[in-house]
Amino acid sequence: MPEPTYILGAILVAGAITWALRAVPFMMLAPLRSSQLLAYLGLRMPVGIMAILAVYTLQGTELTSAGALVPVVVALAATIGLHLWRGQMIISIFGGTAVCVALSSVLASFAS
Repeated sequence: MPEPTYILGAILVAGAITWALRAVPFMMLAPLRSSQLLAYLGLRMPVGIMAILAVYTLQGTELTSAGALVPVVVALAATIGLHLWRGQMIISIFGGTAVCVALSSVLASFAS
């Protein structure tokens, strides 16, 4: 069985590492708040995220199958329309996803 000083040392080291891992992100916030790079990314990233999600969604779509293409194209149009109408990324993404899932389900039920 390990000695009590060894156990105490291990507990202190684990506690110090845990405290540091939780404290360091808060210590880094102050310099990051005045960063011009983060302000720029805050303005540009919503559009970048939407573009990445659109490309990721469309990459597996078979262009020769209307059953697979129609829900994706309609959902993409719904996402763009919702974003232009409301200007909120969360509503646009969830609305477009709901349209895509609903159309895919409806078309899958007709196919079977």
